[in-house]
Amino acid sequence: MEDMPFKRYVEIGRVALVNYGKDYGKLVVIVDVVDQNRALVDAPDMVRGQMNFKRLTLTDITIDIPRVPKKKTLIEAMEKADVKNKWENSSWGRKLIVQKRRAALTDFDRFKLMLVCCTTNTFTCFTRNFFYHLNTLFRNFDLSRRLESSGKSLQSLKRRMHLENR
Repeated sequence: MEDMPFKRYVEIGRVALVNYGKDYGKLVVIVDVVDQNRALVDAPDMVRGQMNFKRLTLTDITIDIPRVPKKKTLIEAMEKADVKNKWENSSWGRKLIVQKRRAALTDFDRFKLMLVCCTTNTFTCFTRNFFYHLNTLFRNFDLSRRLESSGKSLQSLKRRMHLENR
């Protein structure tokens, strides 16, 4: 299984994310495979039903359940496997949480976020410029010490490199 090209297979107990339709964004568990195009899916907060594989995106999370378990068994297995916590700690889950949070922002919240980003970017730009100039100063200082020891001046080097008028 290590050298297989795919890691996520359609199997009973595979957790999937609904990517289309009225249940968009919900985590469901495949409890049975109906045919090559459809699966029977279930989740604690939805009614068990068939769903086309095109509407599902398979995740890395699997739980150990029998084929077509009762709702109570499914909920216990999901809690035991800590599916919700695993999903929220995955990079994919965190990204979707941020997307939902951003989509739910009001106009004023977006304005406040823009102000925070502007001040952060200004501060970052200021510190970057500050350290750039500080680095240049020390580089020139070190260079001038080396030039003095060799008998040349920093001004002659700058003139030669056409840096005098900058």
